[in-house]
Amino acid sequence: MQCLGRVMGFNFLSVILLLVHVLCGYVDGKREIPVGAIFHQVPDHSYESEIAFRYAIERVNMHEKHFELVPIVRYVSPDDSYKTERKVCELAAEGVTAVFGPSSILTSGIVGSICKTLEIPHIITHWDPEPFGGLDPDLQAMTINLYPEADVLSRALADLIVDYSWKSFTIIYDSDEGLMRLKDILQIHGPSDSPITIRQIDDNPDYRPLLKDIQTSGESHIILEIRPDRILELLRQAKEVKMLEEYQSYIITSLDAHTIDFEELRYSRSNITALRLMDTKSFDIKNAVHDWEQGEARMKRQFRVSPEHVHTESALYNDAVKIYATAIRELDATEEITPSKLSCGSKNLRQWPFGLRIINYMKVKTEHGITGPIIFDDFGRRAHFHLDIIELSKDEGFKKIATWDPTHGVNYTRSQGEVYSQIVESLQNKTFIVASRIGAPFLMFKEKKDGEFLEGNNRFEGYSLELIDGISKILGFQYRMELVPDGKYGSYNKVTKKWDGLVKHLLDRVSISILYAKPVQQPKDLFSFLSPLSLDVWIYTATAYLGVSVLLFVLSRMAPADWENPHPCKQDNDEVENIWDMLNALWLTMGSIMGQGCDILPKAISTRLVAGMWWFFALIMLSSYTANLAAFLTMERMDATIESAEDLAKQSKIKYGVLMGGSTMAFFQTSNFSTYQRMWASMESVRPSVFTKSNDEGRDRVIKGKRMYAFLMESTSLEYITERYCDLTQIGGLLDSKGYGIAMPVNSPYRTAISGAVLKMQEEGKLHQLKTRWWKEMRGGGQCTEVPNSAGENELGIGNVGGVFVVLALGCFCAFIIGILEFLWNVRKVAVEEKITPWDALKAEMKFALSISVTSKPVHNTLSESTASDKSSLRSKSESRRGSELTGRSNNVRTATSLNNLNKIGFMFDKH
Repeated sequence: MQCLGRVMGFNFLSVILLLVHVLCGYVDGKREIPVGAIFHQVPDHSYESEIAFRYAIERVNMHEKHFELVPIVRYVSPDDSYKTERKVCELAAEGVTAVFGPSSILTSGIVGSICKTLEIPHIITHWDPEPFGGLDPDLQAMTINLYPEADVLSRALADLIVDYSWKSFTIIYDSDEGLMRLKDILQIHGPSDSPITIRQIDDNPDYRPLLKDIQTSGESHIILEIRPDRILELLRQAKEVKMLEEYQSYIITSLDAHTIDFEELRYSRSNITALRLMDTKSFDIKNAVHDWEQGEARMKRQFRVSPEHVHTESALYNDAVKIYATAIRELDATEEITPSKLSCGSKNLRQWPFGLRIINYMKVKTEHGITGPIIFDDFGRRAHFHLDIIELSKDEGFKKIATWDPTHGVNYTRSQGEVYSQIVESLQNKTFIVASRIGAPFLMFKEKKDGEFLEGNNRFEGYSLELIDGISKILGFQYRMELVPDGKYGSYNKVTKKWDGLVKHLLDRVSISILYAKPVQQPKDLFSFLSPLSLDVWIYTATAYLGVSVLLFVLSRMAPADWENPHPCKQDNDEVENIWDMLNALWLTMGSIMGQGCDILPKAISTRLVAGMWWFFALIMLSSYTANLAAFLTMERMDATIESAEDLAKQSKIKYGVLMGGSTMAFFQTSNFSTYQRMWASMESVRPSVFTKSNDEGRDRVIKGKRMYAFLMESTSLEYITERYCDLTQIGGLLDSKGYGIAMPVNSPYRTAISGAVLKMQEEGKLHQLKTRWWKEMRGGGQCTEVPNSAGENELGIGNVGGVFVVLALGCFCAFIIGILEFLWNVRKVAVEEKITPWDALKAEMKFALSISVTSKPVHNTLSESTASDKSSLRSKSESRRGSELTGRSNNVRTATSLNNLNKIGFMFDKH
């Protein structure tokens, strides 16, 4: 009823004015030029637009001397095209020189068509989409639109999103026209970029389910392309579902967002940004608002509006009247413009002769109004304009933070200092939750004293705690340390598609290196010449030396070939001797290992085999000792040659692993470098698992692994460990160059302030002091000093040369078997020749062999006293044959070689 009363008041005024105009034709000598306008009755702000239209005309008339604009207003429903057509024809019949409005796309089209036919200027102030198939110059010939051109306005929104670095976002819209307005925004993302989510709302006033879905998706950037009357209610419900927090950001596309009363949301922690076509603090808008209020007061009507809440359409009507009046004024100076009453249904259709000239003049004319510079393109669209980028603040409501224009894009009007001060001010007296996990030296449980009770932040100590404490003192906020429940740093689960652990968004700069056990440092003393071989090898060598000597001695006494005639020239010598006593056996083996040989050599096959195997062993050990041919003797001495990750990747003996679920694990999982890919494949396939639950577990595993396990971890944590565990060291350099940071949720508004506080602490040297305190001083730090590598690292152990001992043992075993066979063969021979039982012969020969002090024996074995009386006949026969056997043996020795030749043979064998 209030709106209807206002409309009736305006109609009554219009009738009075028309009567005066009809009767007189002129007012105070001014020529009358009627202008028509069509308004909708539904929107509340249409009344404000009508006021703006009328009082803009009044202000024009106050300054014009030759003509006066006469407003003629009609009202229609936004979706009633038929009635709209009738109203336009009525205005044409009354001789209007232009038609302003209406603001509905459904009814504006019919008005434009009629105006084009009659060549009456049609001036609109609403968003008008580009027709399918493109613009037609003929159809657009008589229309001027002061609302920003659709593509340019969409580009402004796209520039703002790019400037805000939004990688992903969700669009909430309520009509198809809304999506058309966001054409450029939908095109700024390519196929490889994060997807854009688009959600439409219907007439259901409950937006909570939609907002909860967006919250579940983790999206924090939202674009609202909805009617202004829905914006406040949607944001209220967003606040109820915790979607209006610090890390959510909203961009409102409506150019009337500044007219909404956000008083109840001014203290929300979310960032709300909007666009505005006018500078609400300009003199022009304040002057226009003053005219509106004073004019309504003269008409005995109340009207109150602040410049900060003027609707865009109202401002555009004011500017439209201004630019139209300018065109009339300047064209009327050359030729008098006279209105014509036209008919829509006339058979002889007439067109207004001045309409096209006025439109063309407006297209080339540049004006400056409440909404800034007004420039049109050839199609009558406003292609150049300025936008204010405004942000909701708790003190001033919407505050201008930047401007945009098609030439320069986004240009901020506030300094970085103002931004920083605003952020710091918002931090005052706030309490933040700082999530972390136990891990030295960053965060550790404080050691309790007897009877001491610790709670809150006092439970902890460490580098991270003191760093956060220093930042809080600079910025003036409170904090509460909390431990992450699962104790993980954070990793992405491909199945659930979620992060776990500490951080949803890790700062990607964490360096990695290798923790490995130091080699045992050997003391340098007078006996360092023993270093090429380990103690075990020396012990085994000495044992082998004694063992071979004893074996050679035993076998030589058992083998008949090593019992020789001491006087080869005497054929009737009835005794043979064995030169292989223990001293000679020791001398032979010592000479062999020293590489000097010996003048005497064994004769039996078994003893020769033992000597040969010993010479082979001595040759290998001597060359290993003198030349230290480690690479020749072993192919996997990785414990002494690991210097980098490449060395680890090339071998399979030493296992290596990382912290399960940590950033180092993620580094290897996602690396494109072939070496790291190979290392990751190796870590995944090894059983038991090489992954650990904590850095401490990895450290302990390296210590217990005795140089058979390496742990890859962040270099700073590794440095902390090597300062306290002196038997551990860092292998190689860094796998990548990175650093630590404070992780905050995506798009945190406090990032700038926190970074500034960290830089301040760095400039003051406090970060270096904290590093020195927690790495080198607290909890046992600084007790390890670098010790240069000793020669002991290169010693050969039993694992390197054990094969030589195995060959020697096998050779000696074979020689022993051959020696037994030789001994048994000799026993058989004696038994046959002496005509005694093999058992008697075996006992006799064994008894003599075990008499190690006896070095000579008769050619024929003497039987035991117990058997001598029973076998006297055999003894006499044996004595008769002794001479012939001695002669045979002497001949064998003489015909084989002389003693001098034997020495030469031994020398030659030794040389080989």
